[in-house]
Amino acid sequence: MSHSANASHSGKAALMLAALGVVYGDIGTSPLYTLKECFSGHAGLELTHFNIIGILSLIFWALMLVVSLKYVTIILRADNKGEGGVLALLALAQRAVADQPRLSRYIVILGIFGAALFYGDCIITPAISVLSAVEGASIISHELDRFVLPVCIGIMIALFAMQSRGTAVVGKLFGPIMLLWFAVLAVMGINSILNAPEVLTALNPIFATQFFLHHPSVSFVLLGAVVLCLTGGEALYADMGHFGRPAIRYAWYGLVLPALVLNYFGQGALLITQPEAIKNPFYLLAPAWALMPLVVLATMATVIASQAVISGAYSMASQAVQLGFSPRMDISYTSEQQMGQIYIGQINWLLLLAVIALILGFKSSSALASAYGFAVTCTMVITTILAFFVLGKDLSRGRKMALFAVLAVLLVIDVAFLAANSLKLHEGGWFPLAVGLAIFTMMMTWKKGRGLLFQRLREGEMPLAGFIESFEGSEVTRVEGTAVFMTTSCDSVPHALLHNLKHNKVLHEQVIFMTVATADVPYVLAQERVVVRDLSKGFFQINVSYGFKEDPDVPAALGQAQRLQARLNVEPMQLSYFLSRETIVEGKYPAMPWWRRRLFSFMTRNATRATSFFKIPANRVVEMGMQVEL
Repeated sequence: MSHSANASHSGKAALMLAALGVVYGDIGTSPLYTLKECFSGHAGLELTHFNIIGILSLIFWALMLVVSLKYVTIILRADNKGEGGVLALLALAQRAVADQPRLSRYIVILGIFGAALFYGDCIITPAISVLSAVEGASIISHELDRFVLPVCIGIMIALFAMQSRGTAVVGKLFGPIMLLWFAVLAVMGINSILNAPEVLTALNPIFATQFFLHHPSVSFVLLGAVVLCLTGGEALYADMGHFGRPAIRYAWYGLVLPALVLNYFGQGALLITQPEAIKNPFYLLAPAWALMPLVVLATMATVIASQAVISGAYSMASQAVQLGFSPRMDISYTSEQQMGQIYIGQINWLLLLAVIALILGFKSSSALASAYGFAVTCTMVITTILAFFVLGKDLSRGRKMALFAVLAVLLVIDVAFLAANSLKLHEGGWFPLAVGLAIFTMMMTWKKGRGLLFQRLREGEMPLAGFIESFEGSEVTRVEGTAVFMTTSCDSVPHALLHNLKHNKVLHEQVIFMTVATADVPYVLAQERVVVRDLSKGFFQINVSYGFKEDPDVPAALGQAQRLQARLNVEPMQLSYFLSRETIVEGKYPAMPWWRRRLFSFMTRNATRATSFFKIPANRVVEMGMQVEL
């Protein structure tokens, strides 16, 4: 085999190993609690041979239909320049219905609600995962029960405290640890299946069907517990941009799916031979001597699963800022090599407080299981709906109809899981829904408020072309240097310039109107990023585009503009940046309800300063304040 072929194979193996550590942490730790909840939850299912086989069949076919067919086979095809996730899918769906404004508006609402629900998942995943792992200590001795909550809280504080230092070093350990974790899952499962090989009959979908026909009402309720085996499925799509479609697929079919199925079936075999093991079928698969090492390994695996959703929360927040659904935030880069490794302090500490409150409020993984699932299933439904608008556009009519028929079946399954989880709303499912609704309200308020603010500012602006023409023979004093006016409009004069002209009665010899926009793609090619127009009389228009996964850098964009237009003077010590700072006040005829206006005003006041967000040197900035009525 050639050297290049060896390098290619080693590169794929490295990506698969990395995908194990990041993508599959959440779904990989679901055996800790899923089967136990199916029998010890509020459905009250009797522990019989028929019921065990039926539940195992439901779990297996849920994994095959929802994860293998929907996500791995179909949804991974919906990539936005290689990127996945609900916001990337939203951008694709908007593009597909660009000629239908009303439908586009509904799609935006749907996509943003899905993104908001993701934060409910980000809070519950660390809590339930780490709790279920540490609770294994009670199998060793009930004397350790009183240490479960303090240890969990200590782990959470340590995990969130390390985020600002980055996960590059620890990340290298994630893949090997998860590789060991899945190997242990498989070995424990095989060892148990050998004692009751009849559990393998659950691979036949007839047993899932018979179980449903025999327990129609109970089966529906049980879907709320079965769905726990699917949590983390959305991560396959969300992390596609980090590892690529092939690595995610190979890792799923090559290791993750077989290990999960073997472990679930192993737990089922244990329950057939030892029904009393229902108190914790996962840990009781292991021999007594291996319990403590297994608790340690499970805790490490759940910390990795938590890390994945925490990193996802940062990424989602960054994308929301770029797409205009969130105020600016301080984003720190924790790796010089990987631009996707970021840290957002505001998000980090709010998540930590919410996770600790959840642990103290619910106290056990079983109690938390009642809160888990609603946000996940709601996001699953939204993903499937958006897929109808994105997939199939390049297929023939026959293949498109076949795809839509499959998606329709998958949507029915998603809706069934969502409906079952809605029964748990009063037991704790309200929590992720409340978090999602609160974040959704803030995101839509920010979008609405920024739109109204832009509209109000436009009402008082002067056309740019007429303004420049008026300088023919003008006696306005021009001073040395270059003034950069940040503006959201390409064809009107920024208020900051008009205020500066009114109060200081001077203009710089070069004036740059700079507009920074976010495209509906994750990354914009460097050669397409900057467009420069010479407007004459020392005025220039610079339009800069960034993808929704990129962060603006105004000085760098000015440097690129100078390479395109040699007449520009962007020497750092010759530049002055003029920014507008708006204060929101109540108008005579308010455009927003009082509570929403106050929320928008609060978010505006607490947004990260433009100097930090756009990487503008703070000592070169002049801010012009103004009041805007909303």
